[in-house]
Amino acid sequence: MPQSKSSKRWLQEHFSDEYVKKAQKQGYRARAAFKLLEIQEKDRLIKPGMVVVDLGSAPGGWSQVIIELIKNKGKIFACDILPMEPIDGVEFIQGDFREESIVNQLFEKIEGQKVDVVLSDIAPNIGGIKAVDQARSMYLAGIVLEFAKKVLVPGGSMLIKVFQGAGFDEYLKKLRQHFKKVVSRKPKASRDRSNEIYLLAKGFK
Repeated sequence: MPQSKSSKRWLQEHFSDEYVKKAQKQGYRARAAFKLLEIQEKDRLIKPGMVVVDLGSAPGGWSQVIIELIKNKGKIFACDILPMEPIDGVEFIQGDFREESIVNQLFEKIEGQKVDVVLSDIAPNIGGIKAVDQARSMYLAGIVLEFAKKVLVPGGSMLIKVFQGAGFDEYLKKLRQHFKKVVSRKPKASRDRSNEIYLLAKGFK
């Protein structure tokens, strides 16, 4: 089956991408690792010994970074609808985070431990209808926040990818109700054309 012009263009862009090349060179599974590394350098979000949840974890780029940062002294629980090759020190659940059964599996894995940081790089399947895609994105963001409220330690943090559009301002207000400080981050590794932004919420109340 011949490739469409758009898929050919994506492949050309992907393999000429400096962050794709850096990821391959440094052994990271995805260019997204550099988004977390840049935020970490600025905000010192993750420290040795922390318990961290990595949502939307596949193929594992963020989990690789977290393992390096917690220095085998903490724990990582990861979840994604897609499969993820095992990473030493990461407890992974494959399933749809929108399903209550999957969230419950994650609670069981955590076993009542209080989590220091919840990370979410989850994005919905993009269908091309902007209003629908945005609604799906904000719905997922809402589920992540509800989960974080149940597992975070007082003073804990949450980093979440969202897309600017309908529902964004309301979501930002909700975060500010539950965290002492909320800032936005647009890492250099985010593609220019993407309207994704990361919200970093610190000091869970």
